Amino acid sequence: MADILIVDNNGAERKEICSIIKDSPYNFLNVYEAGSAQRGLMLLKQNQPSVLILDISLPDMDGIKFGRTALELYPSLPVIIVSHLKMFELVQMAINAGFDSYLLKPLAKHDLLQTFDRLLPPGLGMNVSTIPNSMTQIQANDLKNPINSAIQYIQANYGNPLTLKEISDQVYLSASYFSKLFKEETGMTFIEYLTFVRVQKAKGLLRLSSLPIEIIANSSGFSNQSYFSTAFKKIVGKTPKEYRDQFLWNTKKMKKVRAIEA
Repeated sequence: MADILIVDNNGAERKEICSIIKDSPYNFLNVYEAGSAQRGLMLLKQNQPSVLILDISLPDMDGIKFGRTALELYPSLPVIIVSHLKMFELVQMAINAGFDSYLLKPLAKHDLLQTFDRLLPPGLGMNVSTIPNSMTQIQANDLKNPINSAIQYIQANYGNPLTLKEISDQVYLSASYFSKLFKEETGMTFIEYLTFVRVQKAKGLLRLSSLPIEIIANSSGFSNQSYFSTAFKKIVGKTPKEYRDQFLWNTKKMKKVRAIEA
C-alpha cells in the first residue's frame, strides 16, 4: 500500500491536505502526519512513503535540509514543497535540491492533484518511488509480496536491460502468471511500469542537468534516443527537448519577475 507523509507544523493545513486526498482518486494513499522534522524523519524511515509533502519552514529544521536528507535516504522520492512564501530564491533552492514541485499555500486542490498525476502512476496502490538505488537483488524474506519485491528490483535496476522473464525469475513465478498478477495489482503492464519509471528518472536529469538527451536516454535505460523520445512524449505529453525547454523558460520567467519586483 502506498503512503504519503506530510511534514508541516500547522495542524489545520495538514488537515486540509488530508481532506483533499480523501476526496480524490488518490484516497488509497495512507497518510502520515508530522508537526516537526524530528517526528517526520522517524515516520520517513519507518514507512518509506511514495511522496513527501514538506513545509519549507519547520520549527526544528530548515525544510530544504529536511528534503535533502529525505532524498539521501530515498533518491527517487518525489518531494513537494509547500509554502506561503512566494520568493524566487526559495523556488530556486528547491529546484537545486532536486525537489519535484513548489506549491503555494493555501493549496488549491487542482494544483495538488495535478502534481500527484505527474509524479505517481494512476491507481498504483503500493510504494512505487522510494526504493534506494543501492538495492540490486530481491531479499528472500520479501518473496511473500512478489509484486512489491519486483517493483523494488525495477526501481533499483531501471538503468539496466530488464525483461519480464528476468523479473519473474527473481520472484520465482512463471512469466505468464507474474504478468497477470502485476497488471492486477498495479493497473499497468510490466513494460508500462518499467517505461514510466525510466521516464520519471529522465525527467529529473532533464530538469537538473545539461547532459545531452542521448546520454540521458541511455542512463535511464532506453536502448536508443528515438524510442526514448516516443515513450517520453506518450507519458509526459512533450518531447524531452520540449520538456527541458519549458522548464528553462519557466526558470527564466521567474528570474524576470524577480527583477521586475526588485
